Amino acid sequence: MSHIHGLTVNSRLSKVAGITSPNSRYAVPNTRFAARLGCSTISFRHQPLARALETIASLGFAEVDLGALPGVCDHVPFVLDADAVADVASSVVASGLRVRSVNGDVGDLNAPLRGGRRSDRRAHLEMLSSLAAAIGARALVLPCGALDHTPVATLDADVALVADELSAAAAVAATHGVDLWTESLHLHRLCWNIERAQLLADRLGDDVGIVMDFSHVVASGGDPVDFVARFGPRIAHVHIRDATPGNINVSVGNGHVDFGRGISELNAAGYGGHYALELETRDITDDQRPEAAAKAGDVISNLV
Repeated sequence: MSHIHGLTVNSRLSKVAGITSPNSRYAVPNTRFAARLGCSTISFRHQPLARALETIASLGFAEVDLGALPGVCDHVPFVLDADAVADVASSVVASGLRVRSVNGDVGDLNAPLRGGRRSDRRAHLEMLSSLAAAIGARALVLPCGALDHTPVATLDADVALVADELSAAAAVAATHGVDLWTESLHLHRLCWNIERAQLLADRLGDDVGIVMDFSHVVASGGDPVDFVARFGPRIAHVHIRDATPGNINVSVGNGHVDFGRGISELNAAGYGGHYALELETRDITDDQRPEAAAKAGDVISNLV
């Protein structure tokens, strides 16, 4: 047995963690797209992890976000122990793809926790952070509250609790050398529009970065230019997906998002981070996903 950042884990995880680090990336040959553009494994959530990674690499992407969202993408088991972390990390390292972030969930951050539930959340955070460190990910991404617009208590109290939980998670992630980011506007979660995203951002410290998702901004009735104007210096990562009002499951080019205008605003604001296609779309078949991802990659690469 060995220890990583205070956790007792088996030797398999130690060996995987030693293969790569946040400053040691694997280069994928024959990359087709802009270096700052990756593809989330959520885009191919219908495939097992190893196959999804193979598909992404074969299209010409060099970087991924790893989906770890129960009910959305099962590439990372929700019940995450050291063996599961080692298995996932082995698949990712074997793919040769570098990893920008792990997009995870540890439960409803606006729901008060007591007793064993809090220790369970801490253990889950530790494992997700260990996984992120083992695969060389820059950050762990957590949501902005429960999958419900209605607060558990009051809006102010709920948003304050989310901010406190994100700050606590950032401290855990930091012990693993990993940043903590939050998708601060998510159409289906507590902070579902730009006003609530502002409430959350006002309560967050510099230890928590913001992920901008074009689809959630537009589907909620917001303007990406407004989002960048409000949060530009704090935006750490950007998700790419198209949208129509109330619908985030739209392929790039089939919705209302003006990516050119939005990316131009990000450039003007000095954004130097990366982008990831997160094509959890429902307007195409699974067989059409590789072609749609490649098309989206070409479009966004030309803008980035």
